[in-house]
Amino acid sequence: MLSIDPTSQSVQDNYKLLIGSIVPRPIAFVTTLSSEGVLNAAPFSFFNIVTANPPMVAVSVQRKPGGIQKDTSRNAIAQGEFVVHISDESYIEAINITAAALPSEESEVALAGLTAIASDLVRVPGVAEARIRMECVLDQSLSLGGTEDSPACDLLIGRVVRFHVDEALYENGRINAEALKPVSRLAGNDYAKLGEQFTIVRPT
Repeated sequence: MLSIDPTSQSVQDNYKLLIGSIVPRPIAFVTTLSSEGVLNAAPFSFFNIVTANPPMVAVSVQRKPGGIQKDTSRNAIAQGEFVVHISDESYIEAINITAAALPSEESEVALAGLTAIASDLVRVPGVAEARIRMECVLDQSLSLGGTEDSPACDLLIGRVVRFHVDEALYENGRINAEALKPVSRLAGNDYAKLGEQFTIVRPT
């Protein structure tokens, strides 16, 4: 068994260990709206549930070199809103296109040929191709890592104020994972599908 001191190696080496070990990771496809009204979209695999009471999710958006915020963080913090979409097989190719580095004044939604759809409670539009989307109000944003002058990431914690779920996925209040066909992130350029499922009953 290797014993590795993270302080003895580069940030990139630690990154490789993290993304190769913490797998599979769900992918949040996040839309935000700039102050100029540009609809921004990008995928993030540093994503998970925070709590169900109230429903909250967290997305960690890594900063650019020099501690520069990405459009997603800047827009979400400025507007106080964002929409999280669950990535699935039906539109993962389009999601990948939105990872391109575009100028702030250009929309990744338009680039990928996706369809903007109005939200119910937030000003940020969602993407119609997603079979599950969550309208979120920003509850907290935390600048973490790096240095005080140059943080490494922005942790966005959003309170879900509206769920939108394709009826074909919804069964007695639950989501049919096989029907959803979610896609998760591995390391490098690799992704994973749902794969084999099994059941283990928790001890009482």
